[in-house]
Amino acid sequence: MRVAIIHEWLQTVAGGERVTEQLLACYPEADLFATVDFLPDEERGFLGGRKVTTSFIQRLPFAATKFRAYLGLMPLAVEQYDLSGYDLVISSSHAVAKGVLTGPDTLHVSYVHSPMRYAWDLQHQYLRQSGLDRGLKSWYARWQLGRLRQWDVRSANGVDLFIANSSYVARRIRKCYRRDAVVVAPPVDVAGFVPGGARGEAYFAASRMVPYKRMDLIAAAFAQMPELRLVIAGDGPERARIEAAAGGAANIEFCGALSDAEMVQRMQETRAFVFAAEEDFGIMMVEAQACGTPVIAFGRGGARDILEEPATGVFFDAQTPEAIVGAVRRFEGRAIDPVLCRENAERFSRAAFRAKITTLIERALADGDVLADG
Repeated sequence: MRVAIIHEWLQTVAGGERVTEQLLACYPEADLFATVDFLPDEERGFLGGRKVTTSFIQRLPFAATKFRAYLGLMPLAVEQYDLSGYDLVISSSHAVAKGVLTGPDTLHVSYVHSPMRYAWDLQHQYLRQSGLDRGLKSWYARWQLGRLRQWDVRSANGVDLFIANSSYVARRIRKCYRRDAVVVAPPVDVAGFVPGGARGEAYFAASRMVPYKRMDLIAAAFAQMPELRLVIAGDGPERARIEAAAGGAANIEFCGALSDAEMVQRMQETRAFVFAAEEDFGIMMVEAQACGTPVIAFGRGGARDILEEPATGVFFDAQTPEAIVGAVRRFEGRAIDPVLCRENAERFSRAAFRAKITTLIERALADGDVLADG
């Protein structure tokens, strides 16, 4: 059986690349395609030395640093791959990878991290944050995003089986494409995040400091609870605004970006991990649970697939400082067993991901009736 795996683009190693790493582990003889490949040498280990077939965008001016500016050309780029000789095509998609063209005898399985949020439900937010909410550039951007939506819906017809990384993304696939999807959570390195060390009294929050992560809400909430200590890790363009939200509170510490080892230690030692974003999945919540750590999270998006309230965490129902304060107060009155947190995290291991993916694909290759029993 000839297998092709289509990855969106290769620039750095993050959640999408970890999915592709495990897909390659499932199908080690697969050929790998990507619109561009500018992955540094020190991060290429998960590719196992295999050659990556790239598109014409690889050779366009300034593509190494500005390839996202060619988003409007990416549908054309992925349609140029000749996949006529493959029995199985797997696309790892959050933008255009699912748009590859396949024949009637090729099974196309698309693992969707998210439909293009900037072209769908987050279009208005994207335009505001990019300074494209008015003027001629705004009209051009809206026209381009409209064309992308039309192509996105049409290209969904070429997918035989959709796999979503969470129930939330499955609902978004249904909304955008009117297609059902099987849910398989992304692989998490639960072996690298393990319980250990003495549990401290400080709460912990960590993420890239960008607007949708809503770290400012966590800082503002703990500024109202001076008796509770909070450590905030991460860096990014929103750091000054998050520090301003903390208001100089003595109980809040900013420790900047952490190494992997430092992140594990913080997760092990914290009283609870606090997470305020609405994520498609939310790998950091699983990493905290793998360390035996309870999670206090906004109760929408992927968090609903990860946490089990009240056994392993506490939800808050609004992205406001007051809602976070209320959730922390409820958590203070509970005793959550770290063993249950760890057991919960093990559902999302790399081995579990590989087993689920290969089982689904084998069933689809055998009879194509994967969705019949839900």
